[in-house]
Amino acid sequence: MPALDHDRCYRVLAARDARFDGQFIAGVHSTGIYCRPSCPAMTPREHNVRFYPTAAAAHEAGLRACKRCQPDATPGNPQWNLRDDLVGRAMRLILDGVIERDGVPGLAAHLGYSPRHLTRVMTAELGAGPLALARAHRAETARTLLAGTELPAAQVAFASGFRSIRQFNDTVREVYDLTPSALRSLARRESRPPSATEGGIGAGTTVTLRLAARAPFDGVGVLRYLADHAVPGVERVTHVGVERWVRLPGGLAQVHVRLDDERAGVRCTATLATLQDVGPLTARVRRWFDLDADATAIDESLARDARLAPLVAAVPGIRLPGGLDPAETLLRTMVGQQISLAAARTVLGRIAAEVAELDGHPAADGALLPFPTPAQLAEHGVHVLRGPAPRVRAILAVSEALAAGDLALDVGLTAAELRTRLLAQPGIGPWTADYVTMRVLGAPDILLSSDLVLLAALRRRGLATTPRDAAALGERWAPWRSYATLHLWRAR
Repeated sequence: MPALDHDRCYRVLAARDARFDGQFIAGVHSTGIYCRPSCPAMTPREHNVRFYPTAAAAHEAGLRACKRCQPDATPGNPQWNLRDDLVGRAMRLILDGVIERDGVPGLAAHLGYSPRHLTRVMTAELGAGPLALARAHRAETARTLLAGTELPAAQVAFASGFRSIRQFNDTVREVYDLTPSALRSLARRESRPPSATEGGIGAGTTVTLRLAARAPFDGVGVLRYLADHAVPGVERVTHVGVERWVRLPGGLAQVHVRLDDERAGVRCTATLATLQDVGPLTARVRRWFDLDADATAIDESLARDARLAPLVAAVPGIRLPGGLDPAETLLRTMVGQQISLAAARTVLGRIAAEVAELDGHPAADGALLPFPTPAQLAEHGVHVLRGPAPRVRAILAVSEALAAGDLALDVGLTAAELRTRLLAQPGIGPWTADYVTMRVLGAPDILLSSDLVLLAALRRRGLATTPRDAAALGERWAPWRSYATLHLWRAR
């Protein structure tokens, strides 16, 4: 993350520019509070303000959250998808709840560094170490749950990742200068989704969360993309929402995400096996709908090219649909290789139904099935996979590698590492590796230059005829080539 320029940040604060909400924090040391850039309060004097890259850094500086602008109720920082370095990878894993599950040593081992080195790097760049960043994330999750559910405070505490009620109460008071009940009342001034209920679909707790996006937000386009790729019997997509099962660290969750009709963003209703999955669910849905993208910066950059400008003007705020589950994204892509999208959907729906039947858990009428796990495909693939023998062997080999842990895919990898691991697998070529990397990591700068649909769109416009021509043309669209790919797909 580039160092925060004080003069530039102060101009943003004075202009109350909401485009920068979530991208940095304004700490007002004369009052002891921190605010989002668009805070409506009177602009403080410049010498009283310091700017921080994260809320955790503001906490470490002894500041508390502003009660008026609620700086935690903003989209996340788009840097965590844009950055491909140690800090960006660590932040993606922290948001996915790795510290709550494995601690700082587990996070550091996952990234291939010592806890001491990881803490030193993150503190130097973000003003806070992994524990402080995870603590800030727990506080933000607690605020979201207090605002959007009727869960008792004790359940909110453990759902947010706190180890004790006392730790939860102390953190909320320190960060927000409020009790949990007072924070719930304050947060609901801005957020009014349906309440959580016990029971519901399956065994567990159903919660509804309101997740903000940075405007402009082409949520309709995301749903259209998901509908085009939806697997019958696994996903149900309408013009306003999508429903499916999602595998989380604590178990399966049935999730329904619909567009928010009041502001940019979505409302997510999920029945969870354990409340500790709220944090990972939130991170994955945000990545699924690309809620944290800096749409204004992306649109402005791509529109500088006169050849893309009309496409950007037609679809402002286009989003990159993420992959909810890396293994599923890879296996679905492999099954769909060398056949049409419609055929791939049909084949995947049949595979899901047949695997469920073989496992003795067929779907009831109208009910959705979870997509098969790598272990299920490794066990039953020889019976349910059809097509050319080399492709079947490749899918079985990848399923076995994923199930055994020999092929590990997650958001803590760099794009280069993920691509290298994929290309090392027989049957996975450059297009598949790039496509999976783009969707699993939300990688913003991948142009699928050999994609047939993209090449057809470029040929019609007289821009490129070969993958090499497309790659050369795409250089001018960096660092947003993934979004350029989406625009060209949409314009086919």
